[in-house]
This record gives sequence, structure tokens and C-alpha cells, in this order.
Amino acid sequence: MGYSKKDLKELKDFYQNQLLNDTVPFWFPRSVDTEFGGYLLMRDQEGDLIDDDKAVWIQGRAAWLLSTLYNTIEPKQEWLDNAKSGIDFLNNHCFDADGQMFFHVTRDGKPIRKRRYFFSETFAVIAMSAYAKATGDNSIAHNARQLFEKCIEYSKTPGLLQAKFTATRPLKGIGVPMIMINTAQQLRENIGDPRCNEWIDKWINEIETYFVKDDIQCVMEQVAPDGSIVDHIDGRTLNPGHAIEGAWFILHEAKYRNNDPRLIALGCKMLDYMWERGWDKEYGGILYFRDVYGKPVQEYWQDMKFWWPHNEAIIATLLAFTLTGDEKYAKWHKMVHDYSYEKFHDKENGEWFGYLHRDGSIAQTAKGNLFKGPFHLPRQEWYCMTLLNEHLEEN
Repeated sequence: MGYSKKDLKELKDFYQNQLLNDTVPFWFPRSVDTEFGGYLLMRDQEGDLIDDDKAVWIQGRAAWLLSTLYNTIEPKQEWLDNAKSGIDFLNNHCFDADGQMFFHVTRDGKPIRKRRYFFSETFAVIAMSAYAKATGDNSIAHNARQLFEKCIEYSKTPGLLQAKFTATRPLKGIGVPMIMINTAQQLRENIGDPRCNEWIDKWINEIETYFVKDDIQCVMEQVAPDGSIVDHIDGRTLNPGHAIEGAWFILHEAKYRNNDPRLIALGCKMLDYMWERGWDKEYGGILYFRDVYGKPVQEYWQDMKFWWPHNEAIIATLLAFTLTGDEKYAKWHKMVHDYSYEKFHDKENGEWFGYLHRDGSIAQTAKGNLFKGPFHLPRQEWYCMTLLNEHLEEN
């Protein structure tokens, strides 16, 4: 099967309607904390608050979303004002004295936890860059670029942050080059930065060189420093949804670079490898963890279906189809789209449930917690809507 122009127009309208009339209204304006700033995002099925703590990285993600809606859909003052609430909370409460950001704070911004990685910083960069574009605030733009520089330092300087593992069996993960590619893309596209293209090339090269294994048709989640597979549980564990997210970051870069054929081939290869590894042929959906050699996986949630891999697969398959015209990707897109909106979408209250059992039944009803909030789903709907708008205009 393929997608006709009529099909793509209907898909574009669907994503736009879901984003603006279902997903965003679930979160805003009720999640804006009018007392302390930022957002109250830990919510149950109907939107009731289940905890008033704040995950710093999701504060940044939410501020990015609101600023991006303002920049790309409609300059609604409500979106801009609510984005400012998140930006101000990040700046006022979420940086430690050493310059590193917290991961988890109380409602009023008292620190609870820092983590060994710097993903709070990367999401603050994209939030600040989108907000700076919306407002023209040069000081916020400067802060975004300075924080991006700090992220580069963290990414290239072992020991600057506390290591997760000892030197006994060192591993490096695909997560850092992946998140840095997307951070640089957002910074470049919002306010510009002359460093981005060179660094994006380096991070793509790192993924291609060390993590993409053509001999076994796989994208590794972690490898030894030389790129070899570490034959222990941690080294063998794959995260198909994460690798598929990385695939679409590279496909997005291909599109940005006038449909660069080498990057299209790399992104599609990564998608192909991990779709085969991750798609559940019995029940449908993307399995959370797999073992590279088909051995048992340690984590007990290995066969569950989480919301975000499905958001990433929806983007990746649609982007691959629009770039290549290959009907295989239209078929895969329809498979993951239909599964996701049937199983995850809460048709009564809006938004998606986050966690399903392997058979597609709901595992629990949280819509927001320390890891889930207004990001992967609205980003997917916004990105697909925007992509299809551009594709339909050009074809």
C-alpha cells in the first residue's frame, strides 16, 4: 500500500486536530503553576494532579512546546505567557551552584535530585531557543547558546560528570550523540548557531561508526569505547524505539540538507533494522527492550509497550515515506499509527496513556509523571502535521 495525496491530507488534518483539540488542551492551561511558575504535569487519566513535584527536563520540554506552537501555528499570547512561566522557573530554580541543572525539584523549586546525565540541560537549550525566537530576547538566546556550549563540554569530556560505570567494563551509549543532534537542530532552526552543522556531522558519524552494525542488522544502545559489542546483559540490551528516534533525527537532517542521499540511506537503514527487531508480530506495537542475540532481557518491563517509542516510530516511518516514496514505510506508518491511536489514546479524556502490557491492555492510567509529560506525543503530532503541510505544498 501507499498513501495518496488525499490520504496524506486526511492524515495532516488528523494530526492537527489531535494536537490542537485533544493533546494540548489536556495539559494547558490547567498545568501552568500560577503560584510558583513552571508546570504541574504529574496527572492521572482525567487530568487530576497525582504529585506536585516537577521533573526539570519536562519543564523544559513543555516550555519548548508552547514556544514552538506560538512560533509555527499561531502567535497566541496565552501560549507565549505560559512558555515564559516555564523559562522563568528553569532560570530561577533549576540550576545548581556548579552550573549543572537539577533533575527533580519540589513545586516551589527546592532541589531533590541531580542525575549523572545532562538531559535537563539539552531540553532547557531547546526551550530557551524557541522562546528567544518567539520574543526576540537576545539575553535568552545568549543563554541558550552558552548552555549548548556546556552540553558540548559534558558530551566530549569524560569525568566532567559522575560516571555511571567504573572503569572495569566501560560502555558508551547512543543517547548522548542522539540528543545532541536534536538539540543542535532545534538551536539552529530557532535562532541559528554557526557551530551546529559541524557538531551534527560529528555526532552522526559517531552513531554510524560505533552503533550501527550492518553485519547483524542492528543499532546498539551501548557499546565498548571501540564500538565492539560487550557480551553482558547491559551491553546486549537494545531499545528499538530509541534507535528509531535516532533514525528520524538523521532523516530530518537529510531533509534539511536538500534530501541528502547518504543521510537518507543511513536513517532508513537504522529504521529498517530496528523495526524488524522491535515490532511485536504477535500483538502489534513496539517492544521496549530486546537482546541483540535473542537472549532473555533483564528488565521486567522488556515486553511492555510505552507511549514514546510509538510517537518516534510514527514520525520516522512518515518521514521515511515522504523522503523515499517507498510504500513499505507507508505500510509501517499505518501499522504503528493505527495501533497507537487505538491502544494508547484516551478518547474520553484526551492525550495518551503511557504504559500498556504486551497485549495492549492498560497497565496504569498516568498521563504524566517524572518521565511522561507534554512532549513526545505533541511533538509527534506537531512534526507530522508540519511535515505533511510542507510535503503537500511541494507535491
